[in-house]
Amino acid sequence: MTPDTVLTLMHQTLVVTVLLLAVVLLPVLAVGLLVSIFQAATQINEMTLSFIPKLMITVVAMVIGGPWMLQLIMGYTQNLIERIPTLIG
Repeated sequence: MTPDTVLTLMHQTLVVTVLLLAVVLLPVLAVGLLVSIFQAATQINEMTLSFIPKLMITVVAMVIGGPWMLQLIMGYTQNLIERIPTLIG
C-alpha cells in the first residue's frame, strides 16, 4: 500500500463524509438562520423556538435524503471491499 493509495482512500472517505453531512447540516443551518433572524426581529429569546424547527428539519432531511445517503455509503463500502485485493497486493 503506497502513500498515494492511502491519500486517495482518505480523500474519497472525506468526500463521502462531507456529502453525507451536507444533506443534513445545510437545511438545519438555513432554518437556524431564519429562526435567529425571527428571534432578533421579535426579541423573543426562547430556547425551544430554535430547537424544535431544527429537530423537525433534521428529521425531514433524513427522511428525504436517507435513501440517497444509504445508496452513497453502500456504494462506497462496496467499492472499498472490492478494492481490498488491489490495496493489499
